[in-house]
Amino acid sequence: MSFLAKDLILSFETSCDETSVAVIENGDTILSNIVATQIKSHQRFGGVVPEVASRHHIEQITSCINDALTQAKVTYSDLSAVAVTYGPGLVGALLIGVTAAKAVAWAHHLPLIPVNHLAGHIYAARLVEPIEFPAMALVVSGGHTELVYMPKENRFEIIGETRDDAAGEAYDKIGRVLGINYPAGKQVDEMAHKGHDTFHFPRAMDQDDNFDFSFSGLKSAFINTVHHADQIHETLNKDDLAASFQQAVIDVLADKTKRALQDYPVKQLILGGGVAANKGLRNRLEKELQAFPKTSLELVPLSLCGDNAAMIGAAGEMLYRHRVFTNATLNADPSLEFEWIKEPATN
Repeated sequence: MSFLAKDLILSFETSCDETSVAVIENGDTILSNIVATQIKSHQRFGGVVPEVASRHHIEQITSCINDALTQAKVTYSDLSAVAVTYGPGLVGALLIGVTAAKAVAWAHHLPLIPVNHLAGHIYAARLVEPIEFPAMALVVSGGHTELVYMPKENRFEIIGETRDDAAGEAYDKIGRVLGINYPAGKQVDEMAHKGHDTFHFPRAMDQDDNFDFSFSGLKSAFINTVHHADQIHETLNKDDLAASFQQAVIDVLADKTKRALQDYPVKQLILGGGVAANKGLRNRLEKELQAFPKTSLELVPLSLCGDNAAMIGAAGEMLYRHRVFTNATLNADPSLEFEWIKEPATN
């Protein structure tokens, strides 16, 4: 198989409630990035309903493929390979993207590249700046909160992750208590900038000798505070509630990340995932990185923080160069994860 000077990857992302297809050139240039969102369909349920998500993917996937090719001004014969998210995510949703990608790859005799959804969130940074290794990524989304060490390209090692709720999941759950429609993260962030940390919610595991996270206790403390106030007919300031919750989340994320950078010296820290759009978190990490002059902070653009196929194409092109291919036996893996770190880095 010859590798072209210009690699064009057709990529698919259907891990949750976004149907997305993109065409990426050489892993760092977006020729098209079509995203069909389902937010309005799920808002009335207060969260993503897997069966509803799968049905929407089926309805949208073909038109997304056509729109991506048309916008990129390419045809199937111009493509180098097909990349697809095969996990983690909702199994039914993943299967729609995997099936579509396999069909396109088979019909047009193209290599099929299996991509970890979280690798996509990390490699979204590549669409702005080249990734320098060793690197560290803080991936914060609705389903995942992880610190990932990358000693070199195509090597991902988890050094810490959430033991219960992901940060984004906690935002959505407390958002319901505040009367905010799903997804709640953006509005909670906006409210937090108007309020103050007056409730001083717990910072779970912040001082523990590891890099893991826990947000279930924080969520429970928030809900209990609001419910108790309701029972005694006390009115709480919602902006202060949001600010107090967000400050607790950011403190733990920033403290753990700072300690990880001390133990694992890297050239870059990448912030990716849906919650990476949070202004409070971005500002805090920018301040913390001042203590690490040899480490640059790479913030994934707001337009690419959510689920999208462009990030899958960026990661897919990297795998293409490493000849990481699969075949028609590829299946969805809803519990897919990176390997855990085997040994600590040395200073």
